[in-house]
Amino acid sequence: MTMDDTDKDAAEMLSPVAATSRIASLDVMRGLAVLGILAVNVVSFGLPVMVYQDASLSPFPVTGANAVARWTIDVFFHQKFITLFSMLFGASIYLVGGERGDAARGKLLRRRLFWLAVIALIHGLAFWYGDVLLLYAWSGLFVMLMRSMRAGTLIGIGLGVTLLLGAMQAGATWLMVAGPPAIIEAMNQGGPHYTAAMVTESIAAYRSGWAGAMGQNLQNWLLLQGASLTMFVFSTVALMMLGMGLFKAGVFSGRASNGVYVALIGVGGAVLALLGVLEWTEAMAPAGTHPTRGLAEVVASFPVFVTLAYVSLIVLATTRGAAWITAALRPVGQMAFTNYLTQTLIMTSIFYMPWGPRLFGRADYVQMWGLVLAVWALQLIWSPLWLSRFSMGPLEWVWRCLTYGRRVPISKGG
Repeated sequence: MTMDDTDKDAAEMLSPVAATSRIASLDVMRGLAVLGILAVNVVSFGLPVMVYQDASLSPFPVTGANAVARWTIDVFFHQKFITLFSMLFGASIYLVGGERGDAARGKLLRRRLFWLAVIALIHGLAFWYGDVLLLYAWSGLFVMLMRSMRAGTLIGIGLGVTLLLGAMQAGATWLMVAGPPAIIEAMNQGGPHYTAAMVTESIAAYRSGWAGAMGQNLQNWLLLQGASLTMFVFSTVALMMLGMGLFKAGVFSGRASNGVYVALIGVGGAVLALLGVLEWTEAMAPAGTHPTRGLAEVVASFPVFVTLAYVSLIVLATTRGAAWITAALRPVGQMAFTNYLTQTLIMTSIFYMPWGPRLFGRADYVQMWGLVLAVWALQLIWSPLWLSRFSMGPLEWVWRCLTYGRRVPISKGG
């Protein structure tokens, strides 16, 4: 993909959004999302991919404090913040591209998605296989075609597809645990079979040096991105449509009635409470048993309800007077792109890059939480310090320069 002269002219006519024109609630939600996804991603930074999928394969006992630490991730964070991130990306597609009839902004949006894909390839291949940006660039090509749809249509289709895919996942996971024996056996035979020996082998490869770590990373990247670009794209497009619709309807900016937010908090809170009880029952049970008979997996298949409750809490807090939340999270959200990528740099340096201590496979869930809290503190401190002198994060600036095809100002005052 290259930029023709018309694209250049469009880029020159348009300019980045000024910091003073940004929507506070969106930045706060981005800040919450980028911090929240680290609590999930840390597991795939520090442990083999099969452990991320199945905690029972952890190279340490998942009991006591470790069980509570993993339970906290599974209940409050897993799939909740990537769902929020996807919804916010959908809103940003409309913010950048405008209505579909706006040719200049549409071309700018295509350039933005192209450079996002380039950055994603560098991020995924050179650092960490869990990159989500390539999926977003790919999904964005489809969602940009829908940006002139009405808010109600976007919400209806986005939420409908999300719930349908959640129901399909719920049914499949329930069958694998509590279905007829013949079906359970057939489904288990068709899935991947991970062993403790495979976990040990992966840990040794990651800790053997840069070549071994990058070999494992490439293998995981090919598997994950193959699944993302062919299967996960459907759920991601649906969530982006939902996010764009909610933005157009004013839900993200606080223009919906209090009753809407209270209802979303009530439904999401009930789902979260039920999930917490079910996951606790599973976490405290002996390994290999399923005391909830798959019900925990069923409830976990609908994270969108919890995410919408989180969104409602943030919107009410930021638009109804909780200034300290805005002050803390807004700078992190204004630099969400930089903070997401620097999380990778920090974590890969700690776990498997040759210049770090190579703690891959050594840190348990409690210790991982210590690392997450440290990075949260760092980004909560450094984001406002950086923005006190500059109008955007350093990697936001690089992305915008590439998008606009020229050097854009970064220092405050030009």
